[in-house]
Order: sequence, then structure tokens, then C-alpha cells
Amino acid sequence: SLTAVAGALPLVISSGAGSETRFVVGIVIISGVIVATFFTLFVVPVAYTLLAKNTGSPNDVSKNLDQEIAHFNAVDD
Repeated sequence: SLTAVAGALPLVISSGAGSETRFVVGIVIISGVIVATFFTLFVVPVAYTLLAKNTGSPNDVSKNLDQEIAHFNAVDD
């Protein structure tokens, strides 16, 4: 991310013919990289944590079933 932002800085600080167009392109690149980095580092992990809060491991159903069978067999004895 830092490399992409650093690579777009010359577009923002350039002068001369066509500098207005390069400035706009540089701003779009820099803001896009910053927003994408923010989403990748903060928004996606928080969303994953909120969505995965009530889920269990793949073996969770099997463990619960084994516990219920063991409890049922203990009650029968």
C-alpha cells in the first residue's frame, strides 16, 4: 500500500502540461489504495468477527452428538 501511494505521489505533485489530469488520476489512486487498505485491515476482520460469532468448528456437531449419546447411555444404565 505504501509503495502504491509513493508511486502515485509524483502524479499529484507534478507540474507542466497535463498536470491537472495527472493530479486527478493520482488522487484517485491514492484515495483508492487508502480506502482498500482500511477495509482490508479493519472492516473485513470486524465483519468476520461479527458474522462468525455464533458458529462452531466443523466437528462441533459431532462432539455434541457424542455427548448426547454418552448422556443417553449413562441414563439407561
